[in-house]
Amino acid sequence: MVSTEEALASIKRGADEILLESELVKKLEEGRPLRIKAGFDPTAPDLHLGHTVLINKLRQFQELGHDIMFLIGDFTGMIGDPSGKSATRPALTPEDVKANADTYKEQVFKILDPEKTRVMFNSEWMGEFSAADMVQLAARHTVARMLERDDFSRRYKGGQAIAIHEFLYPLVQGYDSVAMEADVELGGTDQKFNLLVGRELQKQYGQAPQVVLTMPILEGLDGVQKMSKSLNNYIGINEAPDEMFGKLMSVSDELMWRYFELLSFRPIDEINHFKKEIDEGKNPRDIKFLLASEIVARFHSEQLAEQAQAAFIARFQKGAIPDEMPEITLSGDSEGLPIGTVLKDSGLTKSTSEAFRMIGQGAVKVDGERVDERNYLLEKGGTYVIQVGKRKFARVTLS
Repeated sequence: MVSTEEALASIKRGADEILLESELVKKLEEGRPLRIKAGFDPTAPDLHLGHTVLINKLRQFQELGHDIMFLIGDFTGMIGDPSGKSATRPALTPEDVKANADTYKEQVFKILDPEKTRVMFNSEWMGEFSAADMVQLAARHTVARMLERDDFSRRYKGGQAIAIHEFLYPLVQGYDSVAMEADVELGGTDQKFNLLVGRELQKQYGQAPQVVLTMPILEGLDGVQKMSKSLNNYIGINEAPDEMFGKLMSVSDELMWRYFELLSFRPIDEINHFKKEIDEGKNPRDIKFLLASEIVARFHSEQLAEQAQAAFIARFQKGAIPDEMPEITLSGDSEGLPIGTVLKDSGLTKSTSEAFRMIGQGAVKVDGERVDERNYLLEKGGTYVIQVGKRKFARVTLS
């Protein structure tokens, strides 16, 4: 039996904030399975590792014996979450929502135990709401409170449009907690306002308020902006093993620890031991191999993880890539940057004409693959190991 102290330590790992921790302790001390909620709007067909930060935390609660309620926001997805947005977000069609929701169910069970997870859809209760029900729900919150949200406040002060239906989003998400009788709700730091609305509505409906646990937003491969498909700095959980492994190996040594904390299931003591080994001279690349192998094995298999590592080593010709190389960030337009410009601006060649000459000689590689075309384009948001000849290397990030 896990003690309250041990359970709390596991729950707090990587968490940004718990509101209120004292309430969580009381709930844990009740000795019953808590109802743990996390909601995901099916806005795209594929999940990436940024999404799994919350799902990993659900797994930790699941391993502690609590009831996991994975909510697919098929109703809220048709409203469009305004969190962090500077403009009204396009709503999804019912067809888009259904197609994306089907893929979510398949993907989350690569982390969660399907026999111990309740997959729920908020259309189950919101679809039964009448116009009168919605008006009554809207009466439980004020415009002044809504405008306390940073994104709404900025848009209002800046004269940018805020559609009435956007005010409904936090109310519906909050009502989900009432319908599900949630004890704890998880969300990203950008969801704090919505999660607190859930607490308030539960009080108004005579329920004990849920504890709010926020998790950090995972940085993408560039180590700066949040992981996002639109920024092309993401690692999809359905990507091929070799591609997933290579992307994980491309993250900086500093960002590696962030990924270990939020994505790895290894104990914190073991991760701290890895840090000590590096301080004592161990190659960070060897530790990064462990991270990449763990993640690939989780979403594919141990065998494919081993094959991906072997392929990575073969591609980079073991020992040929230096342990240290210049870290360079270049600014590109929405499409990215052509390879000739990248080589010149990163100092790997003196000019674009020299860059084209080296390409013609077969001396340029990007992530271990030879570049043969002068118009080869590196996409914005990516991080690439670029090699010219046998001795010139740079890790280049396009911001």
